[in-house]
Amino acid sequence: MSISQRAQLISPSITLEITAKAKKMKAEGISVIGFGAGEPDFNTPDFIIESAKKALDIGFTKYTPASGTPELKKAICNKFLRDNGLSYTPDQIVISSGAKSSLYHTMEALVDCGEEVIIPSPYWLTYPELVKLADGKCVFVQCKKENGYKITAEELENAITDKTKCLILNSPCNPTGAVYSEKEIRALAKVCEEKGIYVISDEIYEKLIYDGNEHFSIAKCSDYMKEHTIIVNGMSKTYSMTGWRIGYIAAPVKLAKAISSIQSHTTSNANSIAQYASVAALEDKQGEEFIAKMQGVFDERRKYMIETLNSIKEVSIAVPEGAFYVFVDVSSLYGKSYNGQEIKGSLTFADLALQKGVALIPGVAFGDDNCIRLSYAISIEDIKEGLNRLIEFIKEVK
Repeated sequence: MSISQRAQLISPSITLEITAKAKKMKAEGISVIGFGAGEPDFNTPDFIIESAKKALDIGFTKYTPASGTPELKKAICNKFLRDNGLSYTPDQIVISSGAKSSLYHTMEALVDCGEEVIIPSPYWLTYPELVKLADGKCVFVQCKKENGYKITAEELENAITDKTKCLILNSPCNPTGAVYSEKEIRALAKVCEEKGIYVISDEIYEKLIYDGNEHFSIAKCSDYMKEHTIIVNGMSKTYSMTGWRIGYIAAPVKLAKAISSIQSHTTSNANSIAQYASVAALEDKQGEEFIAKMQGVFDERRKYMIETLNSIKEVSIAVPEGAFYVFVDVSSLYGKSYNGQEIKGSLTFADLALQKGVALIPGVAFGDDNCIRLSYAISIEDIKEGLNRLIEFIKEVK
């Protein structure tokens, strides 16, 4: 069988092996604490579920316009104005089957063959694969831990060439939990404007921010940036609607139309019932109450993890200010051994830690082999037990 060159370029998830091993151990009755969760451990709020039931009852089960229902587009426009101080019209909004789908269609509509996309590292592991699918070229900028794993304006400027098309900006960031301040965002925007490049701004974790920090969208910096920014967001993290698969973009009209045209030939419209329920999520005051409650619980877990990890002399972290991840530098343990096996990098570290019943995500998947990613989208009881096992594992590393 002949496989396309494009398909051969796509890297399989390097976390699958550890995930499979963890599942096998659980099936055999072995206790495993998994820190890999990429979704909130809260049920979707009841009022959203009830709205979906209503959609079924009234027969809202047919095709919708490929770019989304007018009602949801209006609700998203209202959300941008209310939450971000940004004014968009419905023809600038495209609703997709999840934010990953939004990102894919955006990349296909924006990037031509050979054009460069700047990706700050550590990064969400899907970004490079989407660039490859668009026949673009990834330009990675390794961000320093002392800068909170955030790209600086100087680093961005140094990475730009005459082939640069856009920057992917993710704030709050998966996997580091980094949140860019307004000052930092404006400094990056200044470079983008001077160099004439676009920004794909992934803002999926915007509501999960702590320590009094606030989300600031780069699209708000100037008229130029608004016309050169594609905001990607969705319902998954904010309303614990991961399985509902609703993502959306806000973009200049011409680009939004191009994205909609591509989508009309791939997935067509997002699920009609989930779109109907998403209107309720965005417009009902209960949504704000749910977000506040979830954010508070995540913050308590985050603080516990920060305190515990800071007490382990062999590891170090940059304090996460958003999302629900902690990126932990474990490189001081490389070259040492556990049960006679040398720790050569994050993959080996994660594989050996699994022997202690702790499932971790290797940092190499996110472009930084010095680290592992821990999610606190699990119960505080599991967090405590999992960190205790991690501490015991580290104690036995010689």
